[in-house]
Amino acid sequence: MRFIFSDFLLVSKFCPDVLGQLLIRKEITVSMDFIQESEPNLEKPIVIAAMQDMGNVGSIVVDFINDNLNTKKFRVAKSSYLGYVLDRGGYIDLPDEKWEYRHAEDLIVFGGGAGQPQAREELHSLCQDVIDISKKYSSKFIYTLGGFHTNRQLGKSPQTFVTTTSAQLTNQLERLKFDITPQSSLITGFNGVILGYAKTNGIQGIGLYGELNDPEIPQYRTAKSIIKTLEKLTYKKFGDTVELDVMADDIDQKIQNRWPPKYRE
Repeated sequence: MRFIFSDFLLVSKFCPDVLGQLLIRKEITVSMDFIQESEPNLEKPIVIAAMQDMGNVGSIVVDFINDNLNTKKFRVAKSSYLGYVLDRGGYIDLPDEKWEYRHAEDLIVFGGGAGQPQAREELHSLCQDVIDISKKYSSKFIYTLGGFHTNRQLGKSPQTFVTTTSAQLTNQLERLKFDITPQSSLITGFNGVILGYAKTNGIQGIGLYGELNDPEIPQYRTAKSIIKTLEKLTYKKFGDTVELDVMADDIDQKIQNRWPPKYRE
């Protein structure tokens, strides 16, 4: 699937006969490839869609669910837009940016992986594809998730806040004692924009955002908090989160031993 976007650049140009302003039209072609590998037999599944963000929370949760539910890949989104290169220490390598759709019983999981689309147009085409897949399988709910940066000292018990695509749905969750996002804010990137796409397409959406202090370090306790909240919302079990506690404790130990603060897995 290819998308062509027009841009205009106003430049001044001098020539022997003309001193003026020329309007030069540029066409930017952004390619996003979607490969359907199989056709799962799904009827009205819930969709969980999230990408890597602060504290790697989106990727940690998506990978956890996929591993524990043994989900099966059925579709891949691949970027052909080169937004950066990888320095391997003396030589560069090209990133293999792709994100998978996977499925289990009554469930579609999208995202995880490394990073998010580098071009705004790719972000929007990816969000639209998630909506198209949701409609194809008659999904009524899209859940997304990510980090909620705060200065509050969290200890080992970060909270997860929720926001939704309608005031009515938020009121229902409040009555069920879920914690609602405490103030107005901008939610950028895929893990926010996808809720806007859900709303404009008549699909109910819920965003789960877990507290974290340091967005540069993998936040396994935040991921655990989100998973527990997601289980309550969906009435599904996604697996034993003890492994996340172990990884969080390991990071705590490394920090105490003067572990570099800019660490990323």
